[in-house]
Amino acid sequence: MTSTTKLKRNVAKKVLVVEDEGEMGLVLDMILNERKFKLDYVNNLLSADEYLQKQKPSIIILDNKLPDGFGVDFISYVKKKYPSIKIIMISGLPTARDVALENGADRFFDKPFALDEFQKAIDQLLA
Repeated sequence: MTSTTKLKRNVAKKVLVVEDEGEMGLVLDMILNERKFKLDYVNNLLSADEYLQKQKPSIIILDNKLPDGFGVDFISYVKKKYPSIKIIMISGLPTARDVALENGADRFFDKPFALDEFQKAIDQLLA
C-alpha cells in the first residue's frame, strides 16, 4: 500500500461535529469513536469556518440551532466553498429538513434519531 493510499483512508475517516449541546456531543462521540473515525468538535459556526480553512473533513455533522446562527444557513456556504464535504444536519426542529436539503445537506436527521440509520447514512456518504 502506498503512502497516498494510507493518506486517503485517514482523510476519509475525519468527521467535524458542529454541536453546542454537550449531551448530543457525547452521543455522537460514542457512535463515531467506536467506529474509529477521527473526530473534531466545535460548538459554533465561526469555529467551524476557521476549522475548515485548515482541515478538510469528509463529513460535517451539523446542528441547526447554534449560538451564532443557524446551521441551515451555513450549508450552502460550505457546499460552495468545499463541494466535496458531505453534510449531515441534525436538528430538533423538523421544519428545518426542507431548508437543509434545499441548501445542499446530504442527509437530515430529526433529534432524537435512530443510531442504525445514522450509521448507515455515514457509511453511504463515505462509500
